[in-house]
Amino acid sequence: MEREILIELENVTIQASSGNKRYYKNNIILSNVNLEIYEGEMVYLVGKVGSGKSTLLKSLYAEYPISDGWGQVGEFELTSLRNKDIPMLRRSLGLVFQDFQLLPDRSVYENMKFFLKAIGWKNIGAINKRIDDTLSMISLRSKAHSLPYQLSGGEQQRIAIGRAFLNRPDIILADEPTANLDPRCSNDIMKLFAEISSMGCAVVIATHNIQLLEQFPGRVLLCDNSTITDISIEDSE
Repeated sequence: MEREILIELENVTIQASSGNKRYYKNNIILSNVNLEIYEGEMVYLVGKVGSGKSTLLKSLYAEYPISDGWGQVGEFELTSLRNKDIPMLRRSLGLVFQDFQLLPDRSVYENMKFFLKAIGWKNIGAINKRIDDTLSMISLRSKAHSLPYQLSGGEQQRIAIGRAFLNRPDIILADEPTANLDPRCSNDIMKLFAEISSMGCAVVIATHNIQLLEQFPGRVLLCDNSTITDISIEDSE
């Protein structure tokens, strides 16, 4: 069965965002990027700090514009995306960051409820069921009424991933999700991403932790010299 392409970029150039127009024109972060990412893929973006990993992710959720070429994420064409449609694009995605971005004064349940209401969920019964199902999936159902500061870093990141997956998106973008975690917590996080990927969700992870790639194989894209090269082990064999 042929898999659906969820992310597609053709000859894409991405430049640094700056108020200085001269700087903007001359500071190309990535150029001539050609990329297809399919449903259910686990994809790693690797490369040195400043090589463009985060920039690529930000372009996929329209924080950085594509200055040349063509791109599509899900049902949204990036090159013709109107400002008013950017929130809809982001609601269709799951976004995970290294600093968790949980609301500190709200419980785990309230954090998740806030997210679902923000993207348009209204039925409290459906909200409660989705939260309960998701907390069970990430093995943190007992933490529903805990505040973020009462959780470990690994637990907070699992909550953040669960929140990103609440709406069951087709794509999750994660920027250095294990950067602040110890190896054991990092493994737990990667197991969760692998489980989500097995459900058909494309998971794209920017990381500098090469050991994770050995333990949790996936497609590997190298950001270097302002471009992206597929260096997947599978493709090189």
